[in-house]
Amino acid sequence: MARLIDSAAMKIRAAALATAVVLASIPAAAQWRNISKEGLPLGPDGKVNMSAPAPRTASGRPDLSGIYQSSYRYFANLAADLGLDKVPMTDEARKIHTARATGLLGYEEPDAHCLPQGVPKVNMAPVPFRIVQTDKLVVLVYEAFNLWRQVHLDGRDWADDLNPSWMGYSKGRWEGDALVVETRGLNGRQWLDHGGLPASDKLTVIERFRRPTFGTLEIDITINDPTYYTKPWTATPKLRLVPDTELFEFICNENEKSRQHMGPHITGPQSTPKQ
Repeated sequence: MARLIDSAAMKIRAAALATAVVLASIPAAAQWRNISKEGLPLGPDGKVNMSAPAPRTASGRPDLSGIYQSSYRYFANLAADLGLDKVPMTDEARKIHTARATGLLGYEEPDAHCLPQGVPKVNMAPVPFRIVQTDKLVVLVYEAFNLWRQVHLDGRDWADDLNPSWMGYSKGRWEGDALVVETRGLNGRQWLDHGGLPASDKLTVIERFRRPTFGTLEIDITINDPTYYTKPWTATPKLRLVPDTELFEFICNENEKSRQHMGPHITGPQSTPKQ
């Protein structure tokens, strides 16, 4: 897992197993030669002009295609801009979040067991993801855990009884220059962020993807979960295009060494804690 590092602090937080903070990206040149720069707006210095206008498809829609990287700020706290004190949590939700935020329950975070991060947390993972856009289907390919999502734009609707899943079932529509994606059918086992904002199986996530410039992707994320929040609330992470890299293989269980540091409960209730 070339992008990951290990540290005592992340062991304490426990989710280091799956998505430790990325300190540096490995250049794509380490894996590929002669990577094409076709279609990239280059400045006089030969570097990509990240402030150039966003590209558009033949149909006139913004072209969201590309590889993007989030800031660890939003992975750690989805409400980083809003402020945790302004998140409309129920009393139960605040109790859960307060307990998780200490880091002492990190072994309960799904990432710590190599389970999917779920929506919307996977968008903020500290490894990049790729958007592949067509007229009727948008696919998000995540380096984290080798996960993927399908966003259907063909007018289909959800079934009455969705099978609960980690990544949910997503359909989208265009509203002006924004791709609006609604996801239902989530299983309620995911954390909304590394800090432990809770989610239930009543969660619905609405994402508005916008590309204001060539090098920027903004996602308005609206959380609607009546179990843990008294009303819907929104966060707007800003991601950057990463034009000089590729996605790498991410095999979470390979050479895994973090679980033994996560506390006695990780081995099961009948096990004797190691001294």
